Amino acid sequence: MSTNNPIPRPGSAPRVGAPARPGQRPAQRPASAPAGKPVVKKPAPKTPPALVKPAPKAKARRARLLVSKVDPWSVLKMAFLLSVALGIVTVVAAIVLWSVLDTIGLFDKVNSFINDIQGKEGGTPFDLLSIASLGQVASFSTIVAVVNVVLLTTLSVLSAWLYNISATLVGGIGVTLTDD
Repeated sequence: MSTNNPIPRPGSAPRVGAPARPGQRPAQRPASAPAGKPVVKKPAPKTPPALVKPAPKAKARRARLLVSKVDPWSVLKMAFLLSVALGIVTVVAAIVLWSVLDTIGLFDKVNSFINDIQGKEGGTPFDLLSIASLGQVASFSTIVAVVNVVLLTTLSVLSAWLYNISATLVGGIGVTLTDD
């Protein structure tokens, strides 16, 4: 960069010891103008021109992509995490549902209804809580959740593998992405 640059940059401080700007030169005639006619000078604009013009609004870009392969290892990891989350939701939902049913007294009403149907001569009275206690419900829902984790993970990896085979035959799934 030259040290004798007469035009300062916007936002920069004035330089100490820099030479002054040269004075205005007298207006010169264009070569095609006759010698007797004066050159008419255009008036200066009233507002200074903007240093940075706003960019025109860009159109939304679109990209067409083709999903030609799905990595089975990434599908395994994602399916495992999502199925574990679903398993946790299953166990919590079963415990909450059992608690709500016990709070509203449904188990006692079912016991009294079945004992009324069974009658006095039926022997031992029926107790639904001996069959469906909170511990048994939580254990059963945990077993169901573990089985779901194994099945969903296995089926997801199998689906990814089958997709890769079919994508080699037909080319995959086309996806169009847009930039808003």
